[in-house]
Amino acid sequence: MSLRANLLCATALLAAPLAAHAGDLAFAPVPFAADDAAKRAVLASEMVTIDGKDYKIGYTAFARTGDKFGDGTFGALVDRNGQIVKSEDGSEHLSVDADFTSLLPVGDKLFSITHFESRPGAMYLSELTQDADGKLSVVSTKPVDFSGLNGLWVPCAGSVTPWNTHLGSEEYPADARAIEEATALDQIDDYDFPMVRFEGVDPAKMTLDEFRAAYKPYRYGAPVEVTVTEDGNATPVRHLAMGRVAVELAKMMPDQKTAYISDDGTNVGLFMFVADTAGDLSAGTLYAAKWVQTSDEGAGAADLEWVDLGHADDASVTKAVEDGVKFSDLFEAADLAEDGSCPEGFASSNAEGRAECLKVKPGMEMLASRLETRRYASMLGATTEFRKMEGIAYNPDSNSVYLAMSEVAKGMEDGSKQDKGGRNDIRLAKNACGAVYELSLAEDFKATAMKALVAGKPVGDAEKAAAADPNCDPAHSMCGSAAEANTCDINGIANPDNVTYIPGYNTLIIGEDTGEGHQNDVIWSMNLTSGELTRIFSTPYGSETTSPYWYSDVNGHGYLMAVVQHPYGESDEDKLSDAADSRAYVGYVGPFPALGH
Repeated sequence: MSLRANLLCATALLAAPLAAHAGDLAFAPVPFAADDAAKRAVLASEMVTIDGKDYKIGYTAFARTGDKFGDGTFGALVDRNGQIVKSEDGSEHLSVDADFTSLLPVGDKLFSITHFESRPGAMYLSELTQDADGKLSVVSTKPVDFSGLNGLWVPCAGSVTPWNTHLGSEEYPADARAIEEATALDQIDDYDFPMVRFEGVDPAKMTLDEFRAAYKPYRYGAPVEVTVTEDGNATPVRHLAMGRVAVELAKMMPDQKTAYISDDGTNVGLFMFVADTAGDLSAGTLYAAKWVQTSDEGAGAADLEWVDLGHADDASVTKAVEDGVKFSDLFEAADLAEDGSCPEGFASSNAEGRAECLKVKPGMEMLASRLETRRYASMLGATTEFRKMEGIAYNPDSNSVYLAMSEVAKGMEDGSKQDKGGRNDIRLAKNACGAVYELSLAEDFKATAMKALVAGKPVGDAEKAAAADPNCDPAHSMCGSAAEANTCDINGIANPDNVTYIPGYNTLIIGEDTGEGHQNDVIWSMNLTSGELTRIFSTPYGSETTSPYWYSDVNGHGYLMAVVQHPYGESDEDKLSDAADSRAYVGYVGPFPALGH
């Protein structure tokens, strides 16, 4: 069957919920990493049972940071001219921050795009081979050229559209108000500084004026779509019509018009974009969710209302950005009074890390909605209290969406200081271990309600002390020193990040990005009927699991993508004995038999 026929068939299947009967799928569990050797290893399920039949799987890393394929060096960050940028020590910068990795069958070829979550960011386009057993290998790799978009900023998670394009992201864009108002470099978050390397500027030697000339914050913070052709060309487009936030990812619904956009950070929002035309994200209407709480039990539940942020198109927003529009062109600003009120004509916002009073200048509503999306949404009454909003997955079997929240904290807590300037819509108890929520969709794919599906379980000091029993079994309980580094129960999730769903098998895959919650980040398989969690992937010290993403049928084989980001880089740096061990792993769990049609 041709690629086009496959895509049309897949779209037809996703357009309506599948039959209620689900197949059976169970992974062989991976044990808790209880000793130093296991804590240094990448461990994956070695077997999966599908409809009563066993299949041997495992983990294959087809690329690691610094690997050379053809003329390319995987993960090298490049400037506008394609030259490798320098790290602070003067060495070539090879990023260990690999993130979302797609599989894209195009014609008779198979490609993969990998994000590198850096400043400047990078995407690498790799051509793959696939043998008769489904094993994937890299033939060649090269950076996607972002010179036409003035660089790429911190690409994090992503998805594949129903029309077979790669839909990436840009996370944690800078506060444009702070950059405009600064009178010295030390008034600006130095997180932003490394981006100037894309324009050939040395961040260690630059002036404030040189920084502003090289880095224009409104350019970045939107979904980025990449189209790949069979001859190996990759064309990126930044969709500013979809809004500017800390995009974790945008996930398309089967109508090819509706996208849910998650926003990572503190005091963030949930957004929905509806394109004018199916398969074309260049113009549409943006909405922001309002959480109308119905339960404070556990990680909570709410009805969802949608605040209309208006219509926009990429071309109009991009022109304004390149013409130099600034925060002060969009808004008048005033201080919030002690009683939380604003001057007449101003509206309050608790987004962007500050409580402030804002008034949109005449005729600037469209640009305010797309360049200061969180602020504008907050002013209009949408909820900007979410904390660390992460991955999104769609379940065609039940027509629902899953959304990971890495923590239930800060603005999500009742009466927290982050509520100042907002409306305290979310009133929950803190859960530092996070939760995954299920969103119920109407027939038009608009979410109507949101409730916690599964949450992590914090472990207190008393439970840790009880775990010191030398006779306890680490496969089933918190045990002694093996568990003391974990503030979340080792048999539950900790700080869920990206999620994906296996259609027809009622199975949700949950990846972690946790520091103290679990010393070793893992990926879980969750049976949605029983609620049972099975550990299926475990990463080395200091790693983050990124890019769990399910492909039911790629030329007759299924794959669960899995990336190990920055080993020894987020914690336990002292455990690193060989620098080569810190390189990211990009690969997959599988191959599986094809589970598509």
